[in-house]
Amino acid sequence: MSAAQPSHVPGPLESALRRRRDAGGKSLVPYITGGLGEWIPTIEAVAQAGADAIEIGIPFSDPVMDGPTIQAASDLALHQGALPHEVIEAAGAADVGIPLAVMTYYNLVFRPGVTRFAGELARAGIVGAILPDLPLDEAGPWIDAADTSGVETVLLAAPTTPDERLDRIAQRSRGFLYAVGLLGVTGERATLADSAKEIARRAKDITDLPVLVGVGVSSPQQAVEVCEVADGAVVGSAFMRKILDGASPDQVADHVGEFRDALDRGM
Repeated sequence: MSAAQPSHVPGPLESALRRRRDAGGKSLVPYITGGLGEWIPTIEAVAQAGADAIEIGIPFSDPVMDGPTIQAASDLALHQGALPHEVIEAAGAADVGIPLAVMTYYNLVFRPGVTRFAGELARAGIVGAILPDLPLDEAGPWIDAADTSGVETVLLAAPTTPDERLDRIAQRSRGFLYAVGLLGVTGERATLADSAKEIARRAKDITDLPVLVGVGVSSPQQAVEVCEVADGAVVGSAFMRKILDGASPDQVADHVGEFRDALDRGM
C-alpha cells in the first residue's frame, strides 16, 4: 500500500462501504437511470433489497462510457423530459436511507459551473459523484468544489492504468475507487473478464479505500467471482435491461436481492 496516501475523514459513501467491509461483507452498488419511468419507487425498493449505495445516472445525450442498454435508458429518459436539476432534487427527496451518488458526464457539470453543480448535489443530500469523462489531470477545479461542498468524488481506474497513475488516482478518490473491469463500454457479458480481478488486485495493493469493480459485472455469480478480490461490485446494465423490458420496481428489487444474497453467501 502506498505510504503517501493523504489522510481524510471518510464521507457517508465511503463510511457505508467501509462498514460492510469491516463486517466481513461485500458491497453492492446498483446503477439506476434517473428520470426514467418509475425510477423513484425503483430506487426506494432497491435500497430495501440490500444495496449499500445507489448510483443514479443523470441522462446525457452522448454517454461515452455506456453501452447499448444504458444508452437506450438515457435516450428514453431524455425523451420523457428528464432534466439534471430535477433528477438531483427528486433523488435527494427519495426515501432510501442509504448514500446516493450521481453518475454523469462533465458537460452537465461544466455548463452550470463546478461550484453550482456541487452545491446542488450537497443541498439535495447527494453525497457522491462519478464523472467518467473527466480525467484526473483536469479534475482539480471540480474536486476542489466537490470537497468544499462535502461531495465525494469517485475516480475510475482502467485496466490499462499504469501503476504510478493508479496510485495518484487512489490517493485522490473519495467514497471508493471505481475499478473498471474491462476495456470497453458498459453492458452485460457472459463471463467475467480476467482484467476485472487484475485491476481490483492492483488497486487493493496500493490503497485502503474500498475498491469496487464495475463494467462487465452482469450476474450474481460474476459479482461473487470479482469479489474474491474486490470489496464490492457496481452493477448497472443487468438491472436497466429489466427496467427497459418493463419490470416493476419490486421485480427490479428482487433481482438486486439475488445479487445481495449471492454476495452474502459467497456462492
